[in-house]
Amino acid sequence: MRYQDSMQRLSHYRRQMGELRQKMQELQRSVEPEEVGDYEFAVPGGTVTLSQLFGDKEHLFVVHNMGAGCPYCTLWADGFNGVLPHLENRAAFVIASPDSPETQEKFKASRGWRFRMVSHQGTDFAADMGYRSEKGWQPGVSVFAKRQGKIFRVSDTGFGPGDDFCAVWHFFGLMPAGSGGWQPRFNYH
Repeated sequence: MRYQDSMQRLSHYRRQMGELRQKMQELQRSVEPEEVGDYEFAVPGGTVTLSQLFGDKEHLFVVHNMGAGCPYCTLWADGFNGVLPHLENRAAFVIASPDSPETQEKFKASRGWRFRMVSHQGTDFAADMGYRSEKGWQPGVSVFAKRQGKIFRVSDTGFGPGDDFCAVWHFFGLMPAGSGGWQPRFNYH
């Protein structure tokens, strides 16, 4: 197929995807929030509650990260680090993983991450939110809202190659072979 014909067809598909995203956002606005408990997480030197993670924001993004042993979760987190100021301008943001706070801090420093991290190790948080199964930890994000002293989950979605939460896959999608079996690594030296 000629380049111009292909680009025209791809442009049409991208418009359709944009329209579908608008429909998804409309549906998202109609979701009945799910009340959740005020979970407690481990942080260096102590604990913090889910309600405290909001700070002065009405909304909170909690990224469900599988921990320092997952190169895919590291890829997503590397990207979040770049957009962190933009996210935090609108809502609070934190990464939650099963790693101990000490492991998190060491890995965070090695990656140059600026976002806050909390450990849900020993809690039911990940399982209750649907990000722990028989297969183990699952990656994704939950969005919470704090209203009148209560916490509600208003949205969540899983992460995976090709999703909307990691730009790398979309860049690779512009190449004829796509990602071509590429898999993320912690280092490329």
